[in-house]
Amino acid sequence: MAITTSAPGKLMLFGEHAVVYGYPCIVTAVDQRVYVTVEKNGSDALYLEAPDLGLMAYSKTIADLGNKDVPKSVAFIEMLYKRFLEQYPQDRGIIVKTKSDFSSSFGFGSSSAVTVAFAKALMVLYEIDLTNKQLFDMCYQAVLDVQGVGSGFDLAAAIWGGTLFYEPPAKTVETIDIDGMAIIVGYTGIKADTATIVRMVGEMRRQQPMVDGTMKEIGDLTQTARQLIVERNWEHLGTLMDNNQALLQQLDVSTDRLEELIQAAHQAQAFGAKLSGAGGGDCMIAMALKQNQQAIETAIESVHGEVMHVSINAEGVRVE
Repeated sequence: MAITTSAPGKLMLFGEHAVVYGYPCIVTAVDQRVYVTVEKNGSDALYLEAPDLGLMAYSKTIADLGNKDVPKSVAFIEMLYKRFLEQYPQDRGIIVKTKSDFSSSFGFGSSSAVTVAFAKALMVLYEIDLTNKQLFDMCYQAVLDVQGVGSGFDLAAAIWGGTLFYEPPAKTVETIDIDGMAIIVGYTGIKADTATIVRMVGEMRRQQPMVDGTMKEIGDLTQTARQLIVERNWEHLGTLMDNNQALLQQLDVSTDRLEELIQAAHQAQAFGAKLSGAGGGDCMIAMALKQNQQAIETAIESVHGEVMHVSINAEGVRVE
């Protein structure tokens, strides 16, 4: 019996970097998804086919999971499977196949989405019933195994879906309604390494005590943004988005390309615009009335940004 599941990617709306240090963020799930199919194989090994990750055939015995060299592209799957087998021992392995709606170049959280989809597929395959929080805990441990650090917001988006007010690690996961607001996504064409940028900001924080103040400001701003969303005060929310971007500039994670796309969105009457994610490249977002969406997309394209046509508030992990 083969089980197929899928989980969505994510976009950060407010709270980048501060969320790593315990402050809240606001994140939304997007409709581009990662799909995982699993089935039992009768052997004592994991077999993986992940063409979107550049792997056509990868195998590892159950006994060797997590040992020797683990390719970066399969690290989350392998470590999640190792953790799963520690809790739910099996003497026979599985075949895993993945495919994705989106390129990992775009910083939409493909690693977290594939981790969550894989974990959910294992739950169904072995008829194990877990709450969303229990599923989160298993996936979060695998992320820590691979990265050493992580706030888990992208896992939460993949599991719960929708738009979330999130406090790490899943201390608060609250669904909020942002219908009525248009979010435009522009890609700079530059792939950034999230882990490297997070470490860079961490080093800056160790050397410059004022960075703690910046993180607190981002956290306070995110709390205010949550209330403005409840009030449907989009114009003020756009101002907060600009303020969030100014604080991220202080952390030195914005780039000339990001600023160019952000400025173009402002000139086309966006309420606010900022980078989305760790920075260093990847994506920016703009917030606007829906009737202004096309003009903002055209403005982003006029400065050679790539508009990513994604829908927000996507459904969380599911069985296909």
